[in-house]
Amino acid sequence: MADGTRSGAGGWDEGALEFGSLSRVRLDALLRELLDRVDDIMAYQERLRALLDAVVGIGADLDLTSTLDRIIAAACELADAQYGALGVLAPDGRRLMRFLTRGVTDEQIAAIGPYPEGHGILGLLIEHPEPIRLHDLAEHPQSYGFPANHPPMKSFLGVPVRTRDHVYGNLYLTEKADGADFTEDDERTVVALAAAAGVVIDNARLYADTEQRRRWHEVTAEITQLMLGEFDPDDVLQLIARRSREVSGTDVAAILIAEETELVVRAVDGPAEFRRFVGRRIPADLPVVGRALAGDQKVVVEDLAELLKDSGGVGEFPEGEGLGRTTIAPLPSGTTGTGGLLAMASLQGTSDRLTDGADLVRMFAGQATLALERAQAQRDRDLLAVLGDRDRIARDLHDLVIQRLFATGLQLQGMHRLVRPEHQPRLAQAVEDIDTTIHDLRAAIFELQRPPEASSLRADVQALVAEYTEPLGFRAQLTCTGPIDTMVTAAVRPQILAAIRESLSNIVRHARATEVTVEVVVGDGQIVARISDNGVGIGATSRRSGLRNLTERAESLGGTVEITGNVPHGTIVELRAPTD
Repeated sequence: MADGTRSGAGGWDEGALEFGSLSRVRLDALLRELLDRVDDIMAYQERLRALLDAVVGIGADLDLTSTLDRIIAAACELADAQYGALGVLAPDGRRLMRFLTRGVTDEQIAAIGPYPEGHGILGLLIEHPEPIRLHDLAEHPQSYGFPANHPPMKSFLGVPVRTRDHVYGNLYLTEKADGADFTEDDERTVVALAAAAGVVIDNARLYADTEQRRRWHEVTAEITQLMLGEFDPDDVLQLIARRSREVSGTDVAAILIAEETELVVRAVDGPAEFRRFVGRRIPADLPVVGRALAGDQKVVVEDLAELLKDSGGVGEFPEGEGLGRTTIAPLPSGTTGTGGLLAMASLQGTSDRLTDGADLVRMFAGQATLALERAQAQRDRDLLAVLGDRDRIARDLHDLVIQRLFATGLQLQGMHRLVRPEHQPRLAQAVEDIDTTIHDLRAAIFELQRPPEASSLRADVQALVAEYTEPLGFRAQLTCTGPIDTMVTAAVRPQILAAIRESLSNIVRHARATEVTVEVVVGDGQIVARISDNGVGIGATSRRSGLRNLTERAESLGGTVEITGNVPHGTIVELRAPTD
């Protein structure tokens, strides 16, 4: 045929050839498209399988720190990133409290310096917790640049990690392989991983909280067992400090007990440079300390060193310069009314060791108060036993010994006229010795009735008189009568001692005496301090400043001072004042 088309049984039609060629081309295109879609499906399945493996992998155990490390590793592998990091937000949600990295060596970290706190691009993700993809970090207007010795980083992917609708932290990925940018698929995959990571982190935190509570019950049983028997309160407080530091994961724990306007460090557990401060006194008006003492809630300071520096408290507590996040809780009030604080702190640069979980600080503070209360009850019980024995001894001395001595003295006095004159002086001396012994026994009885740890006016007067033995050249005679230690209040005691000291000082300087008698008598609601000597007496030329001081002291107590001459010569100074 003219058009070249074959005809007949074995012939070809030219139109059919053209149609067949077009069909093959279209079929090849469809096959290629099908293969591409199969490749995409296979890649998607591979990515999905990798994501599932990563989700299973990050939940391999419930240790929080290792969980966070596995999350970073899984994110880097899924997005094919060279560097990865996870920043954990502080409780205020405005800065990074922990910063864990992958792809950067320890030597590089040391050369770079402190971890970031959440500025620049990192801060942008904190302020707006939404996924961020960047072609070049340096081109973003909020970029702060990199510190010295920081490895070069260009492409960036940031995704928030949420736990129960709360942003726990942020995942940061940089430097995708082969210099490419992170894709939308990378973002979707990492977002899915972050969602699973939030559940795993929440479970890890709950597990850590459960472990803390279990450990707390063990510690409570240990401390309670120790307090069931006889114990030293300082040993218990030291145990509480040690266990509170271990359970909380902090570096230093201390228990401070309030004494007037100061706090006394009773127990410290931590590095050696802090343990040596047991017994040290710290002003109670330091920053935060006063606020914690005044309230009934714990106080948390994110950076104690910075707070002390800003408030000028470093001079009072220079050791605080090395402390970072610190929790301070007041000791619960007990029946003894003893105040105090339990403080737990982390060293600067180690705040990432703080565990998340139950707040146990108040529980430990309660244990410290219980230990102090139990120790005080134990001391009171022992004191009652001692006072009971002393009371029995005092009764025996008064009812038996003193009465027999008094009867013996009366018998000797009755025999005075019956003996020869040359023996009468010896008999009179024996009666006088018996009388002195009775006075000494009565003084001993009053001393027995004084609590062992209470201050003793009688003992203070005895020490004062002994102190003037050398200046006088002889020992003054001292007589104490009445319940001196039980009736005279603490406000009166210093003035009485000062008056006796002033009188003895005047005698040393002016009297030229050879005999001095000090008498302190308590009875009928008043105390009488009488100091007599056999010196030259008070003349017109004698200095009067010391006597003026005595008069002022007596008037401050609502009492009087009377100065008279002694017979045959000398001076008697008598101060009278109410006992209260």
